[in-house]
Amino acid sequence: MNIYKMSVLFVIVFLVSPIASAKEAPLVSIPSHDKFFDNIAKHCGKAYQGKVTVDNAPSSSFSDKKLIMHIRKCDERQLQVPFHVGDDASRTWLITKTGSGLSLKHDHRHEDGSSDQSTMYGGHTIDAGWPNMQSFPADQYSKELFIKQAIPQSVGNTWQMYIYPDTFSYRLIRQGREFRVDFDLTKPIDIPKAPWGYR
Repeated sequence: MNIYKMSVLFVIVFLVSPIASAKEAPLVSIPSHDKFFDNIAKHCGKAYQGKVTVDNAPSSSFSDKKLIMHIRKCDERQLQVPFHVGDDASRTWLITKTGSGLSLKHDHRHEDGSSDQSTMYGGHTIDAGWPNMQSFPADQYSKELFIKQAIPQSVGNTWQMYIYPDTFSYRLIRQGREFRVDFDLTKPIDIPKAPWGYR
């Protein structure tokens, strides 16, 4: 067999080999993470109004403003949930399956769609949690960002999300600080505009 024929045969064997047609490795997760993810995804395409129920350090950022969460986009790997505060559409929660748990990131944008200096902070699950509740202690990226921005008190942040048939809650806790917003899942509202930076 000449070199040309051997080369053609090699190419054919390579193209039909298992290596060449291998599929991407599956994204594994555990039942409590899957159930929590699915419990939120059930509301995909809907929006709900909320209210601040706990805030031991009130500010003008949330007072007297309409608070809306919109489960806007869902796939097998990620949920995109914009959190509108009045006319401010800068915040989007990203809940992502990572293969070792769930990640929560806060995507903060300016009105022109560009990223804010304070963006993509958040945390990752460190245990199984529950189908109705998951905790996200601040990850290393977030801790370094908070130090850089001179807000070291935020290094101890843990974000929590709760999902029940009638209520979704977003909660921030750290030493001396607690903030919580509850959303009424029994009353869907009109879909808000797209968050800044998204189409």
